[in-house]
Amino acid sequence: MATMRLSKIAALALVVGASSLMSVSFARAASDCSISGTLADWGENSTGHIDLVSGGSCLFPIRMRGTVNASEISQKPAHGKLKRLNISTFEYTAKARYKGSDTFVIKATGQGPTASGTSVITVNATIK
Repeated sequence: MATMRLSKIAALALVVGASSLMSVSFARAASDCSISGTLADWGENSTGHIDLVSGGSCLFPIRMRGTVNASEISQKPAHGKLKRLNISTFEYTAKARYKGSDTFVIKATGQGPTASGTSVITVNATIK
């Protein structure tokens, strides 16, 4: 009887654990921003352009060769929200029902195979 009770508890834990994993995978709806423009090397400033729909979100990973040592939001967007998810990834969400342009700036410090330093990355968003 104790074995049967234990197996029911284990089955319940398995079902609860599986549904928790499923909700985590569905929660990450934002995909990488489609960026035009090329990020310069460490120590150089760069500008990128993204397009997204009103109310839409996308992830902006810092994809420079080497290692990101630090990053911060240098200028917040005026028509959306920018959230730092970790040292190298940010999430931008455009304001619902807003159409037009927006800009945000990220300052990142890192080291690559050929250069190191602090870079200022300006991102111009077109919200449709």
